[in-house]
Amino acid sequence: VLSDPQTRAIYDIYGRRGLEMEGWEVVERKRTPAEIREEFERLQREREERRLQQRTNPKGTISVGIDATDLFDRYEEEYEDVPGSSFPQIEINKMHISQSIEAPLTATDTAILSGNLSTQNGNGGGSINLALRRVTSAKGWGELEFGAGDLQGPLFGLKIFRNLTPRCFITTNCALQFSSRGIRPGLTTVLARNLDKNTMGYLQWRWGIQSAMNTSIVRDTKTSHFTMALQLGIPHSFMMVSYQHKFQDEDQTRVKGSLKAGFFGTIVEYGAERKISRHSVLGATVSVGVPQGVSLKIKLNRASQTYFFPVHLTDQLLPSAVFYATVGPLVIYFAMHRLIIKPYLRAQKERELEKQRESTASDILQKKQEAEAAVRLMQESVRRIIEAEESRMGLIVVNAWYGKFVNDNSRKNEKVKVIDVTVPLQCLVKDSKLILTEASKAGLPGFYDPCVGEEKSLKVLYQFRGVLHQVMSADNEALRIPKQ
Repeated sequence: VLSDPQTRAIYDIYGRRGLEMEGWEVVERKRTPAEIREEFERLQREREERRLQQRTNPKGTISVGIDATDLFDRYEEEYEDVPGSSFPQIEINKMHISQSIEAPLTATDTAILSGNLSTQNGNGGGSINLALRRVTSAKGWGELEFGAGDLQGPLFGLKIFRNLTPRCFITTNCALQFSSRGIRPGLTTVLARNLDKNTMGYLQWRWGIQSAMNTSIVRDTKTSHFTMALQLGIPHSFMMVSYQHKFQDEDQTRVKGSLKAGFFGTIVEYGAERKISRHSVLGATVSVGVPQGVSLKIKLNRASQTYFFPVHLTDQLLPSAVFYATVGPLVIYFAMHRLIIKPYLRAQKERELEKQRESTASDILQKKQEAEAAVRLMQESVRRIIEAEESRMGLIVVNAWYGKFVNDNSRKNEKVKVIDVTVPLQCLVKDSKLILTEASKAGLPGFYDPCVGEEKSLKVLYQFRGVLHQVMSADNEALRIPKQ
């Protein structure tokens, strides 16, 4: 601990308590005690927020159903005498809201409080549930559930989870629903097994409320997610196949498609989802089916909250509805991304950089003075190195710059922020070779960071065997000159 300047500074300020804080490994080296103190306070706040999130674990869903069939399925003859009927009527015909939170009681007991409200065409109802979960051992847990609502009577449930083997587990859920028609019992049992590293197999048997037997195979890898399911039941029997491709990009883009066929008809779905901010994922899915028609489903996941907007476009298979459902969300997304999201994220990043520059201004000035002093001390050594290199037609650094460069594709308000590092680089030349490792060049003698938090490059114009060469490398890229 004491041999590392950063961990020593942490230990001097906070003692062992500071060393136990998670997150220091991603902090940039060579920070001042004041910066370390700010970083510690930030990590402490994040840890408290994470602990609160883990203790309550809030989950919520808001679903708003929109009826937009008047856009494509219009009955002109019925509305000829009605004034103002030239505009299509778009209505909200159903809504659903659910929320749940957890409250740890002891190390093994947890209380879960949840509630939901639903409405459709002006009629609706809701219910509230309380569940008590106890972890009985490392292999399983049990849960008791009590619920009541304004449409259904009291509900009593028992749920049990058990690991049978390291690769196999079973879940059983028993429920008793009391209503005006009597007691409605229900039983659901799920048996699951790891078939290999990325594949799970499930067998489900449901009796009582919507009796059915279901078997499914789910394969989830780094680049894809595949599901195949078959269900035999009353009233629904179907076969379903879905595939999702995961792109390994910064926005975690996913493209998915599925086919579902059964006694109720056939449904084809396709869509995509993409990360639009640190905690938000936006997705859109087009559903085309017989006899369901065409629907567009928009979903926004914000941390543990889900906002769902199913838009029913038409009851028929109209090519125009499929086209607009596919192209419309893409056009709107790219317009919003370019006109709203991207400028907002850019402005937010610039504010953070400006704040970082203000906080490190004095430190940059001090490092600049140290670098200038180091360059003055190098002058005599550099003179001897240049004389030796000239005598054997070796490597001579004519000019070298380090920092942020601006090209023709950069924004107009961007400015060049570079420093001259010709002398420090020439001082590192040995036997007509210059070798730099895969690390930030700001830590080299005679260097300093002229643009904190921004991407930097090193540009070198050098002479070797009497011929001029030029090379440019990224800040964390290894450099070896002369090149072959």
